[in-house]
Amino acid sequence: MANIRPFRGLRYNPQRNDLSEVITMPYDRIHEAEQAKYYAQSPYNFARIIQGLRQPDTPENNVYTRARCYMQTWLSEGVMLREAQPVLYVLEQHFTTPDGQTHVRRGFTAALELTRFDEGVILPHERTLSGPKADRLKLTEVTETAWGHIFILYPDDENRINALLQPFLETHEPFILREQVIEPAVEQRFWVVDDPQVVADVVAAMSPKVNLIIADGHHRYETALNYRDEMRRRLPDRPATAAFNYVMATFVSMSDPGLVILPTHRLIHDYDKMDGAALKEALQPYFEVTELPDRESLFAQMAEATPEQPRFGFYDGRYTLLTLKSLETMAELVPDRDPNWRALDVAVLHEVIIEHVMGLSKESVARKENLDYLRDPTPGYEAVDRGAANFLFLLNPTRMAHVRACTGAGEKMPQKSTDFYPKIVSGLVALPLHDEIA
Repeated sequence: MANIRPFRGLRYNPQRNDLSEVITMPYDRIHEAEQAKYYAQSPYNFARIIQGLRQPDTPENNVYTRARCYMQTWLSEGVMLREAQPVLYVLEQHFTTPDGQTHVRRGFTAALELTRFDEGVILPHERTLSGPKADRLKLTEVTETAWGHIFILYPDDENRINALLQPFLETHEPFILREQVIEPAVEQRFWVVDDPQVVADVVAAMSPKVNLIIADGHHRYETALNYRDEMRRRLPDRPATAAFNYVMATFVSMSDPGLVILPTHRLIHDYDKMDGAALKEALQPYFEVTELPDRESLFAQMAEATPEQPRFGFYDGRYTLLTLKSLETMAELVPDRDPNWRALDVAVLHEVIIEHVMGLSKESVARKENLDYLRDPTPGYEAVDRGAANFLFLLNPTRMAHVRACTGAGEKMPQKSTDFYPKIVSGLVALPLHDEIA
């Protein structure tokens, strides 16, 4: 059962901050260029905590201790505040997708009791790497705070929980802000839900739910489990309500009409085994290979893909549609995988094309030796045109039904299988872990 609780969040004081200048993308989207922009926006920008500047560090002065110092200083100066009572939070994101469609996605934020994946309450859908978990664990240990959200999808065919929240949202003004560096076009509307009855109703409605899926934040969730286990060893007498038994999560209904998954395209570079023409010929035993006149007709044809016959776009200076002839090819190549996994577009692309035909190993793909991932394909076309890359594979979005089927079968999807858009912004609220969940 999903045990969620309201909590006394740590957040920026809106009387002291322009919230648009302090919020950020999640830590793993902040690279050097983005970090510099966030730092320039405000001396209180959240990047200083979740992705601080690395300097010649010492055990006494390093990126983690500086994060703790920022937190303590900002609290003492009133830049940040601690909620007076346990509450829930709502984040409503208004955005337009690349196809020109407008959407609204609603999520609510609560403390979620941690459970292991084999307990069946929370399910992963992607594999994780060890490096990010070690980094996030150190930040959690030094600051005793959960700074990042776990983006979780929950089953709610009738969107009942959104309906429970609606009267409160209609009668209370939200904070309206925009993250300004990476997804500035997304309008963020943020509410602090402090009505005890609304909070109780949402908690009760969530309690029987199982098979919730992590959409984003696998590393953060596994980090929280590791932190919980370590704290239980250190402090075995602490009660079940100790905050380290929980993680901060933002929950979005799987039936929310604003739930959007974008594709992640693959750009191939520094590959010398065959050119585009030779590759297309080598693919013909497995795919219908159709030359098309332009980008628009390619995407129109890709959109007609079926679950039984995935379709891919291919660009090597010319536009080509690749239609898988039969999923039996996947059954032959990876007979030990679940049929739902074998039907994934990303799995077909990697197993049949990138590994089997092109001859790139899983290890080289993991190291990104010949591969870059692109949300926006435009830089990929440009790289091919100027000779900086060999070719570009274009994908359709992963279907939500495939995500549910794979996680239900216990299958983890390949990395970069899903790109839930927009991201859950960081910096609106954090979960202190040193005391108890009320």
